[in-house]
This record gives sequence, C-alpha cells and structure tokens, in this order.
Amino acid sequence: MKIKTKIAALTGIVSALLICSAVQASEYEITQEHKTFKQNGEKVERLQVKVGDTVAFRNGDRFFHNIYSLSDTKNFDLGSYRKGTARSVTFDKVGLAEIECAIHPEMYMEVEVIR
Repeated sequence: MKIKTKIAALTGIVSALLICSAVQASEYEITQEHKTFKQNGEKVERLQVKVGDTVAFRNGDRFFHNIYSLSDTKNFDLGSYRKGTARSVTFDKVGLAEIECAIHPEMYMEVEVIR
C-alpha cells in the first residue's frame, strides 16, 4: 500500500507541475498580410516570447506562404498554406529565431525567445 500511495502522490505532483507549466504558456498570432508579418494590424519585425510560448502564423493574403526558420533556436518549415489557414510553432529554447517566407524572400522577422 505504501508504494501505491507514493506513486499517487508523485502522479499528483507531476500533474500539478504540468498544469502550472501550461498555464504560463502564451499564444501569439502573426498574420501574413501584403507580404508582411503583422501583429494586431501593425508590421512586426521582432516578437519577444517566453520558452514554451506558441506563435500561430496566419495567412491573410490571397496567395500561398511557406514560413520557415533555419535558426538553431527553432528550426522548422510550415510548408505552403493558403489564405485563412494558420500553422503554429512552439518555441522551446532560449535564443533568436529568424523567420522567413520561402516564397517571398522580402518577408523577414525575428522571434526572440527568453526565459
């Protein structure tokens, strides 16, 4: 019985830690509009987020975008997606991620990930 009680207690502690971690994470939305990255309708060149935060990249243009990063902080490729579609990235490491569009080379922004 003692082992089951200890396992139940540890399970409760782990669950509480996971809930606290999830509560602290934030979600941001960046829209691609007129071949520009925007947040709340304004052009954004740098976004600061915390480790564990998620950024949704929503395509607001009538043509496809392909958002990616080759940065050590977060390496990803969201693939091509059409207007009205969003794809998300969770940033799990401190550092600077350079975000670009494979289709529109003029599109560039940075995501600074802090603790």
